[in-house]
Amino acid sequence: MTESPDAVARRHARILAIAGRTGSVAVDSLAAELAVTPQTIRRDLNLLAGRSLLSRVHGGAVVTSGVANLDREARRRVASDAKAAIGRAAAALIPNGASLFVNIGTTTEAAARALVDHRDLLVVTNNLNVVDILADRPTIEVIAAGGRVRPSDRAVVGALAMDFIRGFKTDYALIGASAIDEEGVLLDFDVDEVRVSQAIIAQSRAVILAADRGKVGRPAPVRIGDMASIGHFVTDVLEDERLCSACARAGTQVVETGR
Repeated sequence: MTESPDAVARRHARILAIAGRTGSVAVDSLAAELAVTPQTIRRDLNLLAGRSLLSRVHGGAVVTSGVANLDREARRRVASDAKAAIGRAAAALIPNGASLFVNIGTTTEAAARALVDHRDLLVVTNNLNVVDILADRPTIEVIAAGGRVRPSDRAVVGALAMDFIRGFKTDYALIGASAIDEEGVLLDFDVDEVRVSQAIIAQSRAVILAADRGKVGRPAPVRIGDMASIGHFVTDVLEDERLCSACARAGTQVVETGR
């Protein structure tokens, strides 16, 4: 029986999430965990390697780079259904008439798509993809940060963007992160992006973190902050007990869309 494209995409997302946590994956262990044949896993790994998401090695695959993030299009494809649900739940926390920052990330872009019918919003963003999503909505005012544009994902980063953001104080910040460790530390790959995210957090009265479960336990080298600054953590499923405890200690309310 032929698998549906959605089933294959979900399995690929799980493989990438496991690889992100551990740095490598083995054919036999993946086959057992995902309840498919080793031949299916080999085919999956070959496809993912062909898209430069993993590198094939004998018996399995390894993460392409320990310090480099996936390109935007690859990240958009990973867990796209989960990100859409997370985006809707995060957008539901934003009332009409609010002001908010939205930072870079495919999950925050999913949230922006869910904000299109909100009324009387002021959105400040360093994400030019968010500008494209919201700028033509008649009841939403969009202000784009100035600064250096990173071509890979159209993020506005650097000192100019930080200075621009410090000129605002918004009701909410809607942020993403590339990785979250078990102690609740938020991590990313790019120092300039992290500094902008830190400025956004500092200039917001309430912070909403939107990130799927594939980010939990994933390695990344640059610290953004921790759960103490996060009011709501919107994710699909939160299974890590230590991260659950870290959220509880910080008073972060967890919203799970996949349960």
